[in-house]
Amino acid sequence: MNAANHNSSRSVRVEVRGLRKSFNGEEVLRGVDFRVEPGEIFVIMGPSGSGKSVLLKHLIGLETPDAGEVLIGGESIQTPGVMDRHRMAMVFQSGALLNSLTVGENLGLYLSEHQLKSQDEIDAIVAANLDLVGLKGMQERMPNELSGGMKKRASIARALVMEPELILYDEPTSELDPLMAVIIGQEIVNMRRRIHATSIVVSHDRDLAFGIADRIAIMYLGHILCVGTADEIRATTNPVIQEFLNANFKPV
Repeated sequence: MNAANHNSSRSVRVEVRGLRKSFNGEEVLRGVDFRVEPGEIFVIMGPSGSGKSVLLKHLIGLETPDAGEVLIGGESIQTPGVMDRHRMAMVFQSGALLNSLTVGENLGLYLSEHQLKSQDEIDAIVAANLDLVGLKGMQERMPNELSGGMKKRASIARALVMEPELILYDEPTSELDPLMAVIIGQEIVNMRRRIHATSIVVSHDRDLAFGIADRIAIMYLGHILCVGTADEIRATTNPVIQEFLNANFKPV
């Protein structure tokens, strides 16, 4: 991919059709179906054991389904080259910064490895994106010098550098205090505003989901029980969903 292909105004549709996956005879995904529209913030939430993590691995192509498919821009995630044609970025639960590199080197790694920009351009892009997430001047810091919230913001800045069409977030507010969780939620919304990417957020954080999502999918025991806006999810009479939303659900 060359620099000319970078377009910050692109987003992509994601479709999941009949996704099934079993491990050691136990079915974890039991026919998952949903569609995420281009530019949408789509939050997948549900109790522990519902299959969210396994679903996320399928969305980024780390797992191959037993049946069904994941389509990115109309192409199967298993199609060779699809991840080059549709740039995808992942914001990991831990931040997943490389400990041997500085923060600046972590952010610039994609651009330098693919020779998309000159070093001066990379330095300028890294500096600008760190500034956007409140980490101005942190280029020379090592990851072990950052707090948990700073690591997550650096991970978001790294995704910004890539100018992706699709961004996946894995539990972006886990292990954060309430104030930092709100800040991270704001950063997710701000990123969509800046680069118009499609965003899929996997989270158990109800405040985050209701605060940022265009639509929410509730997942339970390998199924999607309901998809809707925050108001539609709140209004559902499904007892499993109501128990989860009211924090009375016992995780399986």
